[in-house]
Amino acid sequence: VQLVESGGGLVQAGGSLRLSCAASERTISSYAKAWFRQAPGKEREFVAAIIRSDLSTYYADSVKGRFTISRDNAKNTVYLQRKSRKPEDTAVYYCAAGRVSSVLADAYEYWGQGTQVAVSS
Repeated sequence: VQLVESGGGLVQAGGSLRLSCAASERTISSYAKAWFRQAPGKEREFVAAIIRSDLSTYYADSVKGRFTISRDNAKNTVYLQRKSRKPEDTAVYYCAAGRVSSVLADAYEYWGQGTQVAVSS
């Protein structure tokens, strides 16, 4: 199983960008999907998660109201839409898939390779 992220890049503060994460196999289509990020010199942190059954979403306090996670089950893809980004959002963003939703990275079985996002001030 592979998770492939796309959509990263450089954006000005206040701008918006959408990250995508496509799964290579439908065997994990029912899994919870999440986004994590890791800034230089910091540990990987939870950003957002979404479960398939009822599309419930969960967000870190630092991104609540600015980021939106969604999924297209037909395309086996999860998205992270970010508006009003701040320079502190600069990080490598990773998508993950797991049987249960959690804020803990260890709960997720599959990970993408990451996509770099840089926000200029």
